[in-house]
Amino acid sequence: MKNPPIIALMYDFDRTLCTRDMQEYGFIPSLGLSEAQFWEEANSLGQREHMDSILAYMYAMVKLAGDKGVPICRESLISGGKSVEFFKGVEGWFDRISEFGCQNGVCIEHYVISSGLREIIEGTSVSRCFKSIFACEFLYDENGNAVWPKTDVNYTNKTQFVYRINKGVLDVANDVDLNRSMPDDSKRVPFTNMIYIGDGLSDVPCMKMMKAYGGYSIAVYRDRKKVEELLARDRVDFIYPADYSEGSGLDVTVRNIIRKMAVCDILTEENHRLKAEIIVEN
Repeated sequence: MKNPPIIALMYDFDRTLCTRDMQEYGFIPSLGLSEAQFWEEANSLGQREHMDSILAYMYAMVKLAGDKGVPICRESLISGGKSVEFFKGVEGWFDRISEFGCQNGVCIEHYVISSGLREIIEGTSVSRCFKSIFACEFLYDENGNAVWPKTDVNYTNKTQFVYRINKGVLDVANDVDLNRSMPDDSKRVPFTNMIYIGDGLSDVPCMKMMKAYGGYSIAVYRDRKKVEELLARDRVDFIYPADYSEGSGLDVTVRNIIRKMAVCDILTEENHRLKAEIIVEN
């Protein structure tokens, strides 16, 4: 029996699924700092040293934690994921949408592509729902303390992870297969079967990629004005409040996109079947 077509839903995390930057729930308070103090330190460091902003915040985490005598360990970050708060409906969203896909003859896979921390995401209640989590991650020393960024997911290199999903090359250390030429019809998840959900400018490269290659992009928001320009400039297909509840605007539109993708896959398969019959007959 032929495997069902795969549809990939890809999500930013901070302010897309959870309500704030994930470091603000547990990590920053554990240092006795305010959110403003931490981000001022991280952003000032990045500007002063002309650093990638993501590497700057990761370094700031290690340095400030060390200064406070509370070195970062993997277990503490994972534990901090338990305090992450989600937008309405998020925790029931993934199973519900996956079941809807099954009802329409397709397999739904959920992915995170985030500039936040993989360790914190792994500690959340929804981590089990993701096929793969592409996010920043620390390298740890022999004592289990964070010493160096192992993976850096910044705003522009997010698109490489879309290609990884497209080709089915999910190991971030495997660049050989990622860069290997592959016929479009052999790629695991066609771009036309992708939906990207994010919250703003940091997601624009992935959103534009979806529009260019036939997928869909959706911006979710608390403040509509922050995403209206994305829609007006045709950088995103839809904008909705960050409400993942059944029957919300986001829910209804994602279901409609899945229906459309499922029908397109059925028609494509029928086209291939008819062509195969002609080849056999000739």
